[in-house]
Amino acid sequence: MYYVYVLHSLKDKKLYVGYSADLKKRISYHKKGAVAATKNRLPLEIVYYEAFKYEEDARKQELFYKTGQGRRVLKNRLSFLNKDK
Repeated sequence: MYYVYVLHSLKDKKLYVGYSADLKKRISYHKKGAVAATKNRLPLEIVYYEAFKYEEDARKQELFYKTGQGRRVLKNRLSFLNKDK
């Protein structure tokens, strides 16, 4: 399985989108500060993920979520993140 995941930074309140074949291992790398893209945005929490059978499908979904339209879709799906404002 391949996973597209969304992390929420508790520091800057922004989202990070990534994909991995080993979700638990990848998330642990993020939380340890071992990923350059998120190491200065700790602490992080995983707020969403999707599973795919094929790597190509996961990559396409990750790229979609990194577009303007994809960000809007995520914002709607993750509206609970804004409930505390």
